[in-house]
Amino acid sequence: MTEDASKPFLYVVVCAAGIAEDICTLITAAQERDWEVGVIATPLALRFFDTDAVEAQTGRPIRSAWRIPGEARPFPDPDAVVVAPATFNTVNKWAAGLADTLALGTLCEAYGLGVPVAVLPCVSEALAAHPAYRASLERLGGMGVRFGAPYAGGTDEDGGRPEFRWERAFDLLTPQT
Repeated sequence: MTEDASKPFLYVVVCAAGIAEDICTLITAAQERDWEVGVIATPLALRFFDTDAVEAQTGRPIRSAWRIPGEARPFPDPDAVVVAPATFNTVNKWAAGLADTLALGTLCEAYGLGVPVAVLPCVSEALAAHPAYRASLERLGGMGVRFGAPYAGGTDEDGGRPEFRWERAFDLLTPQT
């Protein structure tokens, strides 16, 4: 895929949650909205989705590790960032300003760059009740981060997995096109 500088560039940060197996749904929705997409995954998230399919769909490598000095940047600067699925661990570390992975460093940096960030949390009700998580949501919200309704997974009334609704991320972002 060749880069089209006229299109806005979206970073998709993927965390390690079962629903990440459907990340191509978000990428498709972004591309249908005329975004170029680059994926940054937490190291554990790489085991949760088809990395070959994502690289084929975006035409870019998935980033999970820091670049070494002199290595070319595989993505342009972002016009927006979507974190989906966003886990308890990532939300709490991000709010604390920890940048021990490329994904977290990217999220921490987005604030300083003024880049809009939309988050689709995937956190169990038990973890969402933790005071640290609630404080993290408040801190990040105060930084302008926009959150979708939480997704706890589990099963719906028919015994299947409820729909994640990836496209909610775009309702949270200020249009960049």
